[in-house]
Amino acid sequence: MNDVQYINHHLIKTNTVEQRLYQLALAGEAIKRSTLVVLPTGLGKTIVALLVMVSRLSKGKVLLLSPTKPLVEQHFAFFKSVLNVPSENITLFTGNTPPGKRESMWDRSQLVISTPQVIENDLLSKKIDLEKVSCIIFDEAHRGTGNYSYVYIAEKYSNQNPDPLVLGITASPGSNTEKIQEVCVNLHIRSVQMRTDSDPDVKPYIFDKDIEWKYVDVPVEIKGLKQLMEKVLTNRLDKLRELGIIPQPQKHFSKREMLDLQVRLQAQLRSFPDQKIYQGISLLAEIFKVSHAIEISDTQGASSLSKYFEKLDNEARSKSGSKAAKRLMEDLSMQQAVHHLAGCDGNNPKLNMVKELVEKQINDAPQSRVIVFTNYRDTAELVANSLLEVPGIKPVKFVGQANNYNDKGLTQKQQVEIIQKFKDGEYNTLVATSVAEEGLDIPATDLVVFFEPIPSEIRSIQRKGRTGRKHEGRVVILLAKGSKDEAYFWSSNRKEQRMVKTMKNIDIDFENEKPVDPVLDGQTKLLDFPEAHIPDPEKKTHVVSVYVDQREIRSHVAHSLEKLGVEIVLRTLPVGDYVVSDRVGIERKTADDFLGTFLDGGDLFGQISDLVRAYSRPILIIEGEGLYTKRQIHPNSIRGALSTIAVDFGVPVLFTKDEEDTAALISVIAKREQADSKKEVNLHGSKTASTLPQQQEYLVSAISEIGPVVSKNLLRHFGSVERIMTATREELMAVELVGPKTADRIREVVGGNYKG
Repeated sequence: MNDVQYINHHLIKTNTVEQRLYQLALAGEAIKRSTLVVLPTGLGKTIVALLVMVSRLSKGKVLLLSPTKPLVEQHFAFFKSVLNVPSENITLFTGNTPPGKRESMWDRSQLVISTPQVIENDLLSKKIDLEKVSCIIFDEAHRGTGNYSYVYIAEKYSNQNPDPLVLGITASPGSNTEKIQEVCVNLHIRSVQMRTDSDPDVKPYIFDKDIEWKYVDVPVEIKGLKQLMEKVLTNRLDKLRELGIIPQPQKHFSKREMLDLQVRLQAQLRSFPDQKIYQGISLLAEIFKVSHAIEISDTQGASSLSKYFEKLDNEARSKSGSKAAKRLMEDLSMQQAVHHLAGCDGNNPKLNMVKELVEKQINDAPQSRVIVFTNYRDTAELVANSLLEVPGIKPVKFVGQANNYNDKGLTQKQQVEIIQKFKDGEYNTLVATSVAEEGLDIPATDLVVFFEPIPSEIRSIQRKGRTGRKHEGRVVILLAKGSKDEAYFWSSNRKEQRMVKTMKNIDIDFENEKPVDPVLDGQTKLLDFPEAHIPDPEKKTHVVSVYVDQREIRSHVAHSLEKLGVEIVLRTLPVGDYVVSDRVGIERKTADDFLGTFLDGGDLFGQISDLVRAYSRPILIIEGEGLYTKRQIHPNSIRGALSTIAVDFGVPVLFTKDEEDTAALISVIAKREQADSKKEVNLHGSKTASTLPQQQEYLVSAISEIGPVVSKNLLRHFGSVERIMTATREELMAVELVGPKTADRIREVVGGNYKG
């Protein structure tokens, strides 16, 4: 390792990239066929990508995809610094790159480095194609599952390119053959190559990594607190037993078992609506919340639990809050737990241990860099604030973007700035959540502390890989005695060992393996009917096209439509989400979206009203399950909204199982309209009404609590919009179907002071 040799290639700048035999060997295999390369963090997966890249640039452009904007920017800076390619031919694509410019930028580029969502959108809108792409590199390739953008891009690449080459790179593909096989099938990979720390050609580049775990005692006051919450948990489990939902002998449930039970109850509710099942689902929602509170008390301490109770209380008081939160916060034992918590001093032995570990590291080696990983943002804040008290420690919280109550988070730009300051020594301790686990160019650290273990082997491997990269490192995992910490620790340990064993002995049938489309719950979906998507070879095929609103790209319905042979035309639609003919416009709502309008005041009826005015055959599709169970809204309220849409607006409501099912339904409607009825697609939708009466009805019905029938009643009674707006509460209540609540709402909107 003392006599460093550098890679000699005309497309790589002289004396910039160290030559390592294992990287050359891996790249040599990856050039022959599409390959998944598995290499521990810090051993140069990006260099393997570079070697494959320079071997393919002579055949056409190379596309490198990475999951986040900071990762993409990091790769962009690295490849510009080492590639002997004109800098203007190396292009960065992110969501900030103007869509109108991307097409010309794509055409002139030799290397495009992008987030996958941008490429996915441009493929869908046909701004680009992959015919002349000589190689696609999927960074963090283990993400290539489900509906992630990698899967769609790989499928398009396979279809569009006559000589495709795929390179997937990852440190941790998963611990079981099924997961690895799914990634390989989805990314059209034909070979797997792996190196571990113990391989002879890798060993010279490995530094010792001392891994240890330290036990801490759960404070006595926390144990008392836990007993109160376990009393609540036992009570809810007993009620489930009384309802006959869980067996009598079973005392404890894992999170996986509770999730399975939730799915089972929702399936039963669809086939047989029963009050006991509603009660069971409601009780289960409380059990989830109490179980989470118990886990926080065990593993995070009093301060984190206090913040969780604050969130629960906020949810319970909120108009849109769940009934489960309300009932929990009204429970006597939970109230006692909250009161008991107020008397705790908030001293967490894990916090003290972290302070000791980091302080010793910085005192012994002042130039050290330390990362403390936590599972929760609240804990990250507590740890960072606690470390501020110790002289010499310069901590900073490193979390993802904002996602919930009272949580500002960090923008991706702020994340990049923090990493740079961490490199420069302005901060010496990064207190991070999962956002720091994957890929980011964080400098080699001397100490990594797990505030708590995690059950995921992928995340555990990535965390540990943050040390021992350029010199010896140390990993310390903190465990609260008798808590879930211990179970999580041994779980991830077993999975890591199984992953290495699986990769060493992996035997995937790359030639015959095909993706399987499972039929959930044994229910046939529209996609399974051949007439929905298999053309009759005797008939002249008619290309069916569907106009899709730009915002629907995220849903993956458009991808499924494309698979069915439908031509997708992306537009910003003024009305509706999908247009299949001059008379059929479709509004799509997930079950969550539909229920959300009850809680956040969404203008559902306004959208339906616009759809009715714009298209003579409007359709509402409600997609997904849990319509009567997800948000604890009374079923009659949901039925009332559905009946208003169907009866008052005259809009058919169709239900689909998932995005794929929705696409299949839209495809059938489009085929019927265009191929059979010969109707043209026409975007004549507009959010404004076409006649004066319609505009008047629209104005009145825009007030919440007022549907189309009440709107017409008011206009017939008063004769004009102006008279409705000046009417008193008593005059309004004289109109048919206008009660005190509706009258008060009209007066509030008309007479209330504007506070915008």
